[in-house]
Amino acid sequence: MTDVKTRTRPAALTLTQRAEARIAELMARAPEGTLGVKLSTPRRGCSGLAYSVDYVTEAKPFDERIETPGGLFFVDGASVLYLVGSTMDWVEDDFTAGFTFQNPNAKGACGCGESFTV
Repeated sequence: MTDVKTRTRPAALTLTQRAEARIAELMARAPEGTLGVKLSTPRRGCSGLAYSVDYVTEAKPFDERIETPGGLFFVDGASVLYLVGSTMDWVEDDFTAGFTFQNPNAKGACGCGESFTV
């Protein structure tokens, strides 16, 4: 009998407690029929890719599914390669509020922070 060693696949994304709390807030006031919240990286901005968080009403077969205390969070299947090892946080201060990303795959970003390149 051969011992088969399997390696655990790294999470596509790690969510901080603040990000999970924000997802819970979003889901608490989500439109009817909403299944969860989804992160994708559409082509946009001067560096090529941007982070986009939206409500979703259906799960796609290749999306990563993350169960949070406040609801389901999905990572777009086509975006996973750009995000593996990233951390998503929610930050608020006196002037701004939004999700932030620590992405080890990003090789650069535009000056305004709207987009990134891998």
